[in-house]
Amino acid sequence: MFGYVVQRVLIMIPTLLVVSIATFVIIQAPPGDYLSNEIAELLEQGDKAAAEKLEFLRKEFGLDKPMLEQYAVWLGVWPGTNGYSGILQGDLGWSFEFQQPVLDVVGDRLLLSFVLNFVTILFVYAVSFPIGVYTAVRQYSFGDHAMTFVGYIGLATPNFLLALILLFLAKTWFGVSIGGLMDDEFIGQPMSWDKFVSVMQHLVVPVIVIGTSGTAGMIRRLRANLLDELQKQYVVTARTKGMRPTRLLIKYPLRMALNPFVADIGNLLPQMISGSAIVAVVMSLPTSGPMLVHALQSQDQYLAGSFLLFLSFLTVIGMFVSDLLLAVLDPRIRLGAEAGR
Repeated sequence: MFGYVVQRVLIMIPTLLVVSIATFVIIQAPPGDYLSNEIAELLEQGDKAAAEKLEFLRKEFGLDKPMLEQYAVWLGVWPGTNGYSGILQGDLGWSFEFQQPVLDVVGDRLLLSFVLNFVTILFVYAVSFPIGVYTAVRQYSFGDHAMTFVGYIGLATPNFLLALILLFLAKTWFGVSIGGLMDDEFIGQPMSWDKFVSVMQHLVVPVIVIGTSGTAGMIRRLRANLLDELQKQYVVTARTKGMRPTRLLIKYPLRMALNPFVADIGNLLPQMISGSAIVAVVMSLPTSGPMLVHALQSQDQYLAGSFLLFLSFLTVIGMFVSDLLLAVLDPRIRLGAEAGR
């Protein structure tokens, strides 16, 4: 098992390297950069002095260098100018739009994004697991049909539309606003127990909104996998020998049906992140989604690159966790990897 873990960790390193290259290329794909666009606007307005200052900053930050050199500086394997040390040394760069270090701009947003998506994933699994098992064991019952109908509604309803409906109902029926991730008095304040409690209270609605579609999909997958296992010959044989239904379900078919269910952790995380971006705009959530969209539009490359790399890192971590859980759940996976070596 230790060798399997080491193997997966070693695979993560080149994966993150390739992701960082792809991220940087995507950011550099549009023509120009934040400062060059600002320079063009100032020249159109006739402000040559400010344009010359921005051109100086563009050279100071190395934005006039070739793409490969800019990537090496951004990664931290090539000495940069203006005291920039690179991502590998914990320096996320400078946000041109906010005129602050990227770490100061995104610190709280990345933390809130992580908390929101982590709690959403817990919600998805906590809800979908018992419902998926119930609908498979009670196939074609009233509960199965009811849960299936609710699942289809969840899959068919866009997250942002559900967010708008809940915002409207909360304001109309109760006269309260459920937007945001904390009370207004805690915005911009350091983390405290009262702020933490406020965040937990405001998490309920965003978690339900973002997790609805993921929950519906997970229920359908677990139900289909478990139904397939329950119809296999070894289950029929165990039943004829008098094994108790609960013991039979837990020991064999449920364990085998969980493989795809657990493997979805790596796929679920990027789905949650991409789905939460529009929801964050609708519900005024101070997470990374709205700022990432704005950073990409304004070509604030260090800010956008740091966001994308962080989200990719979370995705890779999700795949790593799913691989470990699969290895624990199904010994054939880790034994197969050891046999391959």
